[in-house]
Amino acid sequence: MAIILDADVIIRGEKGTFGLSDWLASRSDDEFEIAAITVAELWHGVERAKGRQRIKRESYLRTILSVLPIVPYTEQTAYEHARLWAELQTAGTMIGYYDLIVAAAARERGCQVATFNKRHFSRVQGLTVIEPT
Repeated sequence: MAIILDADVIIRGEKGTFGLSDWLASRSDDEFEIAAITVAELWHGVERAKGRQRIKRESYLRTILSVLPIVPYTEQTAYEHARLWAELQTAGTMIGYYDLIVAAAARERGCQVATFNKRHFSRVQGLTVIEPT
């Protein structure tokens, strides 16, 4: 079973507030992936950055993307996304739109999600959430 990395895990790795490469190395038996929506979130961060920060951020992102498989948003993902959206909205426990898509991709594939936003992702039934340490 793969682990999908949420944007906050990758961003903290870039900022140096979390040892992402050490954590990944400590879980050498696990497979890691990134959802397509997370790629968009991270590219958005590159597009907003200026000067040296932009160069540094783009280089970091390209490195991440060179080693992590990207989970596409397929028709089946869209269906799981819609089901999950309806479940959470009906229960009054809605989460952020991008988190919803990450959760749908993970639930569809039977993956876990690694995030520092456990509060949101734990609202999703049937989803295993890992808070990296």
